[in-house]
Amino acid sequence: MHDLLVLRHAEAAPTAPGDGDFERPLSPHGLTQADVAGQWLKAHAPAPETILCSPAQRTRMTAARVLEAISPNAPSLQILDGIYEATPGQLVALLDRHASAECVLLIGHNPGLERLVALLCEGRSPDFRGMPSAALAHIRLDGPLEPGNGRLLAFHTQ
Repeated sequence: MHDLLVLRHAEAAPTAPGDGDFERPLSPHGLTQADVAGQWLKAHAPAPETILCSPAQRTRMTAARVLEAISPNAPSLQILDGIYEATPGQLVALLDRHASAECVLLIGHNPGLERLVALLCEGRSPDFRGMPSAALAHIRLDGPLEPGNGRLLAFHTQ
């Protein structure tokens, strides 16, 4: 893997009575954020060969809006249970299975994503900087997928 695009899901609606965190959809503002994130990806980032997404409703909705923006050449979406509530180490292990892809787009949740970005770019995860909803980090890997081997090329927030 040469490039990693890390996207936190867009803003989610509050939990509805009877639903859990997993079922939360995007808010109206979140729908707009996801569209803007997709437009930014199309204009400023390499096209992903692989897209990995958490199975939570808000991440799947974010992915759908992003895919609309970057299509028609977008690869199929891979929904992976292991992304939801993943630690940075679990995310690295998951990404390592896709190391042959030139560019991977990972769509998931905090605190795992912000800690992953810190781990890859700074070599440690306790010093995470934060990723607001719909934030995108473009990381260029200088060698294998290991702590400290990433350079943050761009960080897009709304």
